[in-house]
Amino acid sequence: TALSTAGTRKWNTSGDFTYPPTRPKGSAMIPTNLNEFLFNVIIMAIPILMAVTVHEYAHGLAAFKLGDPTAKNAGRLTLNPIKHLDVVGTLVFLVTRMVGWAKPVPVDPRYFKRPRQDMIWVSAAGPAANILLAAVFGQVYRLASGDPMLPPSFLEQVAARGVIINVGLALFNLLPIPPLDGSGILTGLLPLDWAIKYERLRPYGFVILLVLIFTNLIGKLLFPLILTLAQFLVGGL
Repeated sequence: TALSTAGTRKWNTSGDFTYPPTRPKGSAMIPTNLNEFLFNVIIMAIPILMAVTVHEYAHGLAAFKLGDPTAKNAGRLTLNPIKHLDVVGTLVFLVTRMVGWAKPVPVDPRYFKRPRQDMIWVSAAGPAANILLAAVFGQVYRLASGDPMLPPSFLEQVAARGVIINVGLALFNLLPIPPLDGSGILTGLLPLDWAIKYERLRPYGFVILLVLIFTNLIGKLLFPLILTLAQFLVGGL
């Protein structure tokens, strides 16, 4: 059955499927070269759009519930993915196949009753939403899985990539490097004087991130965790 075979496929270090070495040879769903490239873009685009949309919407919704209307007034409290896409972050998604970022939702902590504590909840909302969406994709993957000796179906590939991308987006954003969500959580947890010193890193955060990504240090740190959690969510540890 689909459920009993869901855990028999594994992902390699770039998040692609690996198959049993004895699987029968057969034609792929899509021919190679241009068609294959376009097919891979499609199976990446669907979960990327869903992941960044849910992530940023969750930030905006959490802020709105805590009294901040900034995201709503800016038109960002929406499930329209175009409103949330960031060009560089999307390119990083396509290169790494696991991590990237969207356009940050504007938040004004001055509206909050407890600004530092409330920012913890706003910051955590995005990664939490991605983990929930990854779990949904994991269930879809389990239901869509067929014979592990054959190439996966389109739905199975989209669902598998949805698990990987959402887990990757969640864990990447939990890194305590400004302007990632982990920095907002850490700032709220630190004593005020430490938080002020920590915030001095913010002007350099984006440069630090790019260096870590393109030297593959992020990959060495996060990819094993991403793949382990993704495999767990599809029931295949």
